[in-house]
Amino acid sequence: MGERCISDESLGTTGFSYTLSLISGKYKMTILYTLMEFGVVRFNEMKKYIGGISYKTLSATLKELEADQLVHREEYPQIPPKVEYSLTERGKSLIPILDQMCQWGDGHRL
Repeated sequence: MGERCISDESLGTTGFSYTLSLISGKYKMTILYTLMEFGVVRFNEMKKYIGGISYKTLSATLKELEADQLVHREEYPQIPPKVEYSLTERGKSLIPILDQMCQWGDGHRL
């Protein structure tokens, strides 16, 4: 078996690249972390917890995470409307990675 040559490879075909395509974005990891920490979260609670995110950006980012099957959206037919978000099983499979990132941050904070 010969050595791999970078000129024969493509980053776009790696698992790393696919994972990054799902979680990259200014707030995606923050939203996933929020849902990991608090379980089921309502839209306005998440907006308040995250802080500097606009309603439009939060809504669009949640829709992307839902389309990627990382986040579940539950809408209740009542007035006023009630919508809750939680991690799907696929989203929960990211928890070990998020936990490792938290541990690394705690251990290397300056």
